[in-house]
Amino acid sequence: MFAHIFTNRLKCLVRNPITLFWTLIFPIVLGCFFNLSLRNVYGDETFSPIPVAVVNNETYQKDAAFQTALKSVSEGKDKIFTLTIATKEKAESLLADSKVAGILNDGTTIGMTVNHSDFNQSILQSFLDSYLQTSSAVSSIMSQNPAAYQKMAENLKDQTDYTKNVPIGNASPNGALTYFYTLIAMACLYGCFWGMQEVTDIQADMSQQAARINLVPVHKLKIFFSSLTAAFVINFSEILIFLAFLRYVLNVDFGPRTGFVILTSLVGCITGLSFGSFISAIVKSGEGLKTGICLAFTMTGCVLSGMMSQDILYTVRQNAPIIEFLNPVNLLTDSFYSLYYFTSLSRYWLNIGLLCAFIILFCTVTYLIIRRRKYASL
Repeated sequence: MFAHIFTNRLKCLVRNPITLFWTLIFPIVLGCFFNLSLRNVYGDETFSPIPVAVVNNETYQKDAAFQTALKSVSEGKDKIFTLTIATKEKAESLLADSKVAGILNDGTTIGMTVNHSDFNQSILQSFLDSYLQTSSAVSSIMSQNPAAYQKMAENLKDQTDYTKNVPIGNASPNGALTYFYTLIAMACLYGCFWGMQEVTDIQADMSQQAARINLVPVHKLKIFFSSLTAAFVINFSEILIFLAFLRYVLNVDFGPRTGFVILTSLVGCITGLSFGSFISAIVKSGEGLKTGICLAFTMTGCVLSGMMSQDILYTVRQNAPIIEFLNPVNLLTDSFYSLYYFTSLSRYWLNIGLLCAFIILFCTVTYLIIRRRKYASL
């Protein structure tokens, strides 16, 4: 009986073009738009040397230490600055035209001139502060102990780094991937439309077809389970197609843990189906209201997960972190990103555990409501 119901329900579901569009075609189209808009930021970020003007006055020409310091950060493969040695008037003209980030002027004291504050200006300020602190320390030591000059020069030449760079992830951070991972989470939660349809089709007061189903000599929950399995097969197949499209057409990187990515997608599909069933079971109104609730919940979760802007996700994380754990879309998104970036799986299993808790909650409530629902007449 299970195979018979499953096969026939599968045939019915694949003939539903509206749901097929929203659960497969729409995410693919949206993924193409994401790829077009994020093409320039998709991938690892690179650092470009910062253009800086230096006033070529008499003080600068005599300041060998300052010249050496600037030379050390403006030469080589990993240089920080691109220097332009110019007169004061020329340097000011370059700054006014935004061709340099700032001006360094070696006068009575070494100063910096900028026309706005940004990332490049912060780096320039940090370099200048570091140089002035080191210069002040050297002057202080020389005034108290001139004999220490040789040892001090060697220490400045061979500075010891007391920090160690320990990678915590498998890859470089890539904020653009979060948008695609949120899109996958949205596609998984869109499985709620399939789950909602299955519950609606066994409620006799919702349609004539559901009334006929309730008359067959088969337990209602057995019919529901068979039909829901068919919906799961279709939804999971759609997600696999979508993942293949993202990976092999749009070249979205999922990292080396392919098996875990598929497992996450499977859990996401079950979450979407169980959520749709839950909404359809507790809401007794028409299909339009149920669809609206499912859409509102899913899209709100997408917004809070950073689909529209990463700043929203950061704001939620800083001010209301509990929302992250109550948002299935964010749990799925963070699961995919944890697999891509982090070496440890502890954060990943926490997300999967919370999703399983949601699944158990949705399925339990749906079961309790469906098994007790009876009709006086059909």
